[in-house]
Amino acid sequence: MSRMDKYKKIHEESQKEEKKPFGFRREMKKENQSEKTRIEETHFEKTGEPQIESEEEFYYEDHYQESKNKKTRPNFKLPVIKNPFKRKSKNPYEQKPKKKRSWKKILVMILVALFGYSVVAFGVGNIAAKTDSSMPKMETQEFNGAASENGTKNILLLGSDTRDNISGRSDSMMVLQVDGRGKPKLVSFMRDMYVNIPGVGENKLNAAYAYGGADLVRQTLKENFGIDCRYYAMVDFQTFEKGVDALFPSGVKIDAEKDMSAYIDEPITKGPQRMNGHTLLNYARFRMDEEGDFGRVRRQQQVMQSVFGQLKNPLVLLRGPYAAGKIWGYLSTDMPNTFVLANLFNFAKAAAGIERLTLPIDGSWSYIDTANAGSALAVDTTQNAQAVQDFLGK
Repeated sequence: MSRMDKYKKIHEESQKEEKKPFGFRREMKKENQSEKTRIEETHFEKTGEPQIESEEEFYYEDHYQESKNKKTRPNFKLPVIKNPFKRKSKNPYEQKPKKKRSWKKILVMILVALFGYSVVAFGVGNIAAKTDSSMPKMETQEFNGAASENGTKNILLLGSDTRDNISGRSDSMMVLQVDGRGKPKLVSFMRDMYVNIPGVGENKLNAAYAYGGADLVRQTLKENFGIDCRYYAMVDFQTFEKGVDALFPSGVKIDAEKDMSAYIDEPITKGPQRMNGHTLLNYARFRMDEEGDFGRVRRQQQVMQSVFGQLKNPLVLLRGPYAAGKIWGYLSTDMPNTFVLANLFNFAKAAAGIERLTLPIDGSWSYIDTANAGSALAVDTTQNAQAVQDFLGK
């Protein structure tokens, strides 16, 4: 045998050996099927029932056929409509974030509460004053007020020893400005200034009230000093006493300048003390000394400063709306409640201090004797008008 035939024979034998496993598998498969058939026949002979094949063998085939037989549906989804009123189910394990405290909201709530309390207390005090039968009612006077050129609305404050507001001279005259820039401003006028009263002629300033009431005083101040007043408030001595006692039941702290006893029913000693309404009124009105009206005007401003300065006390602030309502009920004034409410903060600023000016200013006056009014003060109206315009306008 040649070498080529030998290699060919070896190659053929190796190919037969490689094909043998496949044949072996086919033989094994046939043997398994025949064995399975034999088991089924044996089971049928013993039980008389055909063997049921397990569902597992046909699961995939049946499932494939069922899915194949199903009709294909269009892939169309309805829009989901959310119910806005449906409450979300609460998750007991969900931790809600802690709400931060808003100090601005708390502050606003406190301010609203204080404002509500002030309005109610003011109304109660006002009703109490108007129903007080022990005090004669004061009628509102005709007052043709006007605002200043810079838009401020000055208030003419008049003090009188009578409540009939038709007779007598005004004991004190002031102009209060609360809606200007900075601190509230207070101008006091010496009542003995010899000025021109419209329609009357030259006379002392306090005579203007006796001739024509609050409106004639307004006209006199306008003509001589160029001051415009929008509103007026007339305070009598009884109202002053009741107002002070309502605000300060234990009295007003004040440092008396000197001993006083002449023409007052209760002597006052020099030094720091507490004064009730009646004593404080005597202190403000006293003029029986060498200073005369100059000293009295200075003490009136001191009294105003002390009263406003002690309004910072929290207890006084709580009593303030009631006392203010009571004083308001006793007053003769044309100030509307809207003006007072709109300037509550400006009135409150007076507790921090008041800027003060007294007319006539130094170096602008001299004593004179007159035929119709006796001893009086001759004043340079031009110089004083300029001073008061600079003071109220700054």
